[in-house]
Amino acid sequence: MKKDKQGCDLTTCMLCRLCLKEWTPAVEAHRRNFSLKKGEMLFKEGDKVTGIYFVYAGKVKVHKHWGKDKELIVRFAQKGDIVGHRGVGQELVYPISATALEPVTICYVDMAFFQSSLQVNHTFLYELMLFYASELQESERHMRNLAHMSVKGRVANALLLLHGKFGFNTSGVLNMKISRNDLAAYTGATYETVFRTLSELVQDRIITIADKEIAIISPEKLLRLAKEDEGL
Repeated sequence: MKKDKQGCDLTTCMLCRLCLKEWTPAVEAHRRNFSLKKGEMLFKEGDKVTGIYFVYAGKVKVHKHWGKDKELIVRFAQKGDIVGHRGVGQELVYPISATALEPVTICYVDMAFFQSSLQVNHTFLYELMLFYASELQESERHMRNLAHMSVKGRVANALLLLHGKFGFNTSGVLNMKISRNDLAAYTGATYETVFRTLSELVQDRIITIADKEIAIISPEKLLRLAKEDEGL
């Protein structure tokens, strides 16, 4: 990571959006901005927690070790999202890693200031509590899907989740380039199985793929695949 001299607009990140206006000068004084290259790690599993990160620009994957020489992507973060909060607790150690998927700009505040912000900014504290609850529910659904859904169902569900989070660009393509390796890590499957599943979805005219760009032709069919696999 290297320092970013441009800084941020103090309106994009979750902390800036939700803190009291009177607290903004304190945020400006305590925040630090960094830039990362694609593939550069923000922090790794087992590192000591020193502070909290907010994504100002770009996309980040949050992942952890899963078995021998495997990783499981637990979530993706984009502009405005918080990263590193999973390390907050009695044992201040990151249980996950975070890696830039593209050039990324990060806002960072140390733990002491983050804790002070929670004590002063009740709206921010409340919204963060709701975010934790929502993330816990999503993690539980994700683990259930890994245990009970077929790979095709998990891939269909993953594409729907990515569409819901990142949307489409002006060309009708998923507004996120995702490698087959990352999609495999997100769905808990092997690269080969994901490659074969994506080929089947292309043949069925449910999606199209060009390089790492995925366009969803029929979200209804994707949803049907995911729901059928859940037994809904």
